[in-house]
Amino acid sequence: MTKSRYVDTAAIIQVLGNVYNNVSLLDNENYKFYEEDFPEDLHRILFGTIYNLHDLGAKEITLNAIEDYLTQRPSSYGIYKTNKGAEYLTALKNSVQPVTFDYYYQRMKKFTLLRMYNEKCGMDLSNFYDVDNITNVKKKQVQEDWLDNSSLEEIADAIDKNIVDIRLKYVDDANESATNAGEGVLELIARLKETPEVGYPLFGHLVNTVTRGARLKKFYLRSAATGVGKTRAMIADSCSIACDEIYDSSIQRWVKNGTKEPTIFISTEQEKDEIQTMMLAFLSDVDEEHIITGKYLAGEYDRVRYAANLLQHSPLYIQQLPDFSLQDIENTIKRGIRDYECRYIFFDYIHTSMKILSEVTSKTGVKGLREDNILFMISIRLKDLCNQYGVFIMTATQLNADYRVAQQYDQNLLRGAKSIADKIDCGMIMLETSAEDMKALDKVIKLHGFEKPQIKISVYKNRRGRYKDILLWCKGNRETCKIDPMFATTYNYELVPIEDLKIGVTE
Repeated sequence: MTKSRYVDTAAIIQVLGNVYNNVSLLDNENYKFYEEDFPEDLHRILFGTIYNLHDLGAKEITLNAIEDYLTQRPSSYGIYKTNKGAEYLTALKNSVQPVTFDYYYQRMKKFTLLRMYNEKCGMDLSNFYDVDNITNVKKKQVQEDWLDNSSLEEIADAIDKNIVDIRLKYVDDANESATNAGEGVLELIARLKETPEVGYPLFGHLVNTVTRGARLKKFYLRSAATGVGKTRAMIADSCSIACDEIYDSSIQRWVKNGTKEPTIFISTEQEKDEIQTMMLAFLSDVDEEHIITGKYLAGEYDRVRYAANLLQHSPLYIQQLPDFSLQDIENTIKRGIRDYECRYIFFDYIHTSMKILSEVTSKTGVKGLREDNILFMISIRLKDLCNQYGVFIMTATQLNADYRVAQQYDQNLLRGAKSIADKIDCGMIMLETSAEDMKALDKVIKLHGFEKPQIKISVYKNRRGRYKDILLWCKGNRETCKIDPMFATTYNYELVPIEDLKIGVTE
């Protein structure tokens, strides 16, 4: 028998008895069972036997079937006989109540979770649930209420938060003492002279001039109205960092990009195959429509096949997160860092979800929180993760309806929460060009021989950046996810001289 302290035998008996009486519960996708759910030898043997008999095709489990199965397994049968298994099963069959199955299933899973934290991680959980408490009745009741009224996710979140709080107190803030302003300043100058503060290249050389690339510990926000291409632009950026070749149709050859950094693209809306076709379109410079329909022009199929091989051998990962909480966001990013060493994270995109509304309401006790409150909380969490783990994060938001008549393209157009801009290091808004834009740009375009732009990007915030409050005018091809800035102006359409900064490009 197990010596684990976190075991609710009554809950396990109810679950085991109900499964014994109604083996179809094993087919219900709402219930998932693991060996760890049954820490006591007899329970584990009985459940394993029932499970295997059902897997072999049994629609009903009988005592004879169980004993016939176990007689072929002497070790398990010995434990069964020692514990008077036949009598135990008979009592089990007659003692369970189907109506209470859900309650006891959840309770069993909660104790499994507590037991894993306790045994696998060596954590003292008495502050959450003290199994040894037999005298403090009030404390016992409070903890029982917490266990019964908390979901598995909420229990895990509470324990994980405790771990994070300890880290913040004893690790991350361990060196908060003040230092002399001149300490290390010569080393800083030498480091910046040798290696300027730039990150890996995003797509579009002028974008890199403005932002100095995807810099670690920085949080970028690029917002757009629906259908303009914020997801596609983010896909272009993620591929630019993770894939070391991109096809250039202007010279009809594959060009080395100079980077191959572990990157994760977190999607909150698109399916995996939708993301993959956009990635293939960007890398191969083949219209996504041709890929989706399978109707290729000459040479395109070979390029797409080459792009597919690039993706297969690039450290670029896709994670779908259709309904998410703050903890889900954090856990997904942490797993990307831990499992794949990703330092470049693209989160598409900031918005509310039923899960996050439920989580925040549960934790704060405040109902009816506004969208701006929720979005601001997400942005805080993302910026904190940038700093804590030394990673780059880019995300996006929708725009509010004011963008259609706006004269200034800044944080006031962000849907839900202009306060998001308080946490970002670089803020951009992407819009389609208007007839008024083209009229105002006519002289600039003719004088300098620029192509007519389809997209404008407003850079309204650029912390420690030389360029801000400018418009980047771009040629764009939605089908290939390429939005490439050509020139820059003020909001009054006056040309801004801007150099073409090429980062990490090798031939």
